[in-house]
Amino acid sequence: MFTKILIANRGEIACRVIDTARRMGIATVAVYSDADADARHRDLADEAIHIGPASAADSYLRGDRIIAAALETGAQAIHPGYGFLSENPGFVQAVQDAELVFIGPSAASIRAMGLKDAAKALMEAAGVPVVPGYHGENQDAAFLAEQAARIGYPVLIKARAGGGGKGMRRVADPADFAAALEGAQREGQSSFGDPTVLIEKYITTPRHIEVQVFGDSHGTIVHLYERDCSLQRRHQKVIEEAPAPDMPPEVRTAMTQAAVQAARAVDYRNAGTVEFIADGSGPLRADGFWFMEMNTRLQVEHPVTEAITGLDLVEWQLRVAAGEPLPLTQDRIGLTGHAFEARIYAEDPARDFLPAPGPLLHVAFPEGTRIDTGVRGGDRISPHYDPMIAKLTTHAATRQQALAALDRALGQTHIAGTATNLGFLGALCRDPDFAAGRMDTGLIGRKQDALTHVPDPDDAAFLFAALAALDLDPA
Repeated sequence: MFTKILIANRGEIACRVIDTARRMGIATVAVYSDADADARHRDLADEAIHIGPASAADSYLRGDRIIAAALETGAQAIHPGYGFLSENPGFVQAVQDAELVFIGPSAASIRAMGLKDAAKALMEAAGVPVVPGYHGENQDAAFLAEQAARIGYPVLIKARAGGGGKGMRRVADPADFAAALEGAQREGQSSFGDPTVLIEKYITTPRHIEVQVFGDSHGTIVHLYERDCSLQRRHQKVIEEAPAPDMPPEVRTAMTQAAVQAARAVDYRNAGTVEFIADGSGPLRADGFWFMEMNTRLQVEHPVTEAITGLDLVEWQLRVAAGEPLPLTQDRIGLTGHAFEARIYAEDPARDFLPAPGPLLHVAFPEGTRIDTGVRGGDRISPHYDPMIAKLTTHAATRQQALAALDRALGQTHIAGTATNLGFLGALCRDPDFAAGRMDTGLIGRKQDALTHVPDPDDAAFLFAALAALDLDPA
């Protein structure tokens, strides 16, 4: 096992990795930018190395500086977290060239799953169900329009190198296809340096269900059940849960087997997630789900899987990267209860979720609830990075109990100094369709006005506003 690792990330995921490493007796090295000079992850780590200015392009995306920091401090391995360099095969290769260990999959596996069109072709060859569509190299606009007509409207135009909803356009009318294609290509080029798109059949009532997989260097691949991530806003996940509600045993078997098959097709090692789109117009069916993509890293929503399995996925990552076999065989991985995770952001739902960087004058979370966070009261949410404040996870015997616990915990979370989505998350918990498990990826879009209604401020809000105006510390 490693004696020291470097974490090539920031915020809550850096803190999360540090927690497990410390429990395992592994020393940690943090990296930080100018904007994170006083960040929580820097304080938690055993050592911290400055890697550049606030801009991510000049700090957290500088693989050369991160590798140099690892070598300087004697770290044996690098954990990428998620985002930044976590799915960059060039960085993985550079880490290995420096005779360090990358705590994640191989560069070859990342490349195989990195381009959506190539990944779908690979999955088809492996017998994994894929959404009907065109994934070829011909990018002529007239030809792509013909393919869309053949597939049948509505269709989804997707940048092949895309992610996070970027370079994606839904088209219901053939008359709108040309403009949507141009927009997707332009966004693909600007965001990923690749204008190539693929065309897929749009599932009108889609559910987003993903399977956590794990592979080791001894040829074993297992799954850790599924998560339902259908509650999304503009393709960004908001609340995730595990297991998926109303999941029939035969569908779970088919989906988890397909996920393991997908991972095996690329000789996958370490943590990964195989994402499927499922037909949510009725009960889930074994022939009603299709491969969407694979995330070759640890997911933001991994805490819900940890809650239902009782496992530490970061510990598994470290053990697998160190060459150990997976700690458990498939028949020993259990599923207990139900879990939810809500992502708390510094953003203003009343202003179309505009990011709200600024000071966190007061931060208080409820006792007895899992909180993953990279901030403390007195910190600032930087405009340079994702404005996440925390992830709040609840677990109970039943879905109803876990959702009620989530609603209570959100109501007992107090954050002052900047706008947050706490009220929006609470409204989602109380939405009758979500409470009944009747959701698809379009639920938030259909109900956004009602879900983002701003209630009158309570006494606590007035108190913190007054303290802020007087520049007083509410602690």
